[in-house]
Amino acid sequence: MAVVVYIESENGTPKKAGLEVASYGRALADAHGVSLVAVGFNLTDHERLNVFGVDKLYNIDTQGGVHFDVERYSEALAQVATKVSASLMVVSSSADGRYIGPIVAIKTDAAYMSNVVGLPSQYGPLQVKRTCFTNKAFNETQSTKERVVLSLSSNSYGLHEKPGTAEVLSGDYPVSSNSLKVESVEKATDKVSIADADIVVSGGRGLKGPENWHLIEDLADVLGAATACSKPVSDMGWRSHSEHVGQTGKPVASNLYIAIGVSGAIQHLAGINASKVKVVINSDPEAPFFKAADYGIVGDAFEVVPVLTEKLKARMQ
Repeated sequence: MAVVVYIESENGTPKKAGLEVASYGRALADAHGVSLVAVGFNLTDHERLNVFGVDKLYNIDTQGGVHFDVERYSEALAQVATKVSASLMVVSSSADGRYIGPIVAIKTDAAYMSNVVGLPSQYGPLQVKRTCFTNKAFNETQSTKERVVLSLSSNSYGLHEKPGTAEVLSGDYPVSSNSLKVESVEKATDKVSIADADIVVSGGRGLKGPENWHLIEDLADVLGAATACSKPVSDMGWRSHSEHVGQTGKPVASNLYIAIGVSGAIQHLAGINASKVKVVINSDPEAPFFKAADYGIVGDAFEVVPVLTEKLKARMQ
């Protein structure tokens, strides 16, 4: 018996989402008194997993393939889960995690539970708390199957260290019948990933133009945050679409989300509602974002943000 977790990685290094899944899986394994088995692909920095209590790591060589292949990854993950008789499997809520999770559930005849935000409230039968209605509410979901695949919401559990030494094993990389081939992937460089960021600083049309975006970048640099924007900003070409967050863009589940000059359209709020603390800076006291924010500042961003940045910079020195 074991709990199996899928460790997402980039350039051989586990992503934060993968480490959070390992932390969560360790807690599940301890509750059941079983081992924690991780599955990763082309990991070169797998020693980091020792900090989070992984007992065994199947580090699968993709034979030169550098891009995510859902058909082969899901089959490899299902094979390991079957081999170790896993009743619980955990993936992240990233785009890849949401893609691979349901497929692994089908391959292993398991239930699939998405948007999980905490440890199970009971194990027999398994019952977990999940977000629903685009993070506007919670529900308690119970499984009628013995096997379950859980998709853990980003930043919902956190990183909890439990040092140990993982036994590193090799696994088979299944043959693929997939005719699709990834030629290349273009990524924003030299920036904190929105998906992995603890803090996100976002800007809207209230900044009046791309020439003023240094206000967002300066604050983000001080906080070690990722930068983001509203849909109108990316549509007007002020910022890349890779920074667009919201229901039609990237979902954000950061610990702190700071919105500057963002009015707070329902689509934007739906995409960032999973963030734990939301702060808005806007000159319009009637902006919808104030109703959703934990903290708000009514003021001119061109006056407020530089002062906030300098105060934070002085405090962090």
